[in-house]
Amino acid sequence: MKGKIILFDGVCNLCNGAINFIIKHDPKGVFKFASLQGETGQKLLTQHNIDPEETDSIVLIDNDQVSVKSSAALRIAKNLNQGYPLLFGLMIIPTFIRNGVYDFIAANRYKWFGKKESCMLPTPELRSRFLD
Repeated sequence: MKGKIILFDGVCNLCNGAINFIIKHDPKGVFKFASLQGETGQKLLTQHNIDPEETDSIVLIDNDQVSVKSSAALRIAKNLNQGYPLLFGLMIIPTFIRNGVYDFIAANRYKWFGKKESCMLPTPELRSRFLD
């Protein structure tokens, strides 16, 4: 699959909020989305040799380049409107520090933000941007 695809935890309230935020700040429709739990998400994880046990919240697949955790989040921000591309400058922070913060938030996301029983369903207008 070509293009910019974001894989996300479909039952995580924080992740779903992040996807809604990205949609709002991606007026050109650059990104497509698939839940990690869905058939397309599972296929893409396998195709790109991504271990879902190690990366369970966000993955960016940009054509054949894969970014995970904080790198994925910052590369996504680079493609949004308004001032969000400036966040990409945080890439100068060493990965182990960025991912340490990211992993701490990811490990607590269900406790802090809650969890849904099932993946979010996109509105009819957004359905074409979801791959599952």
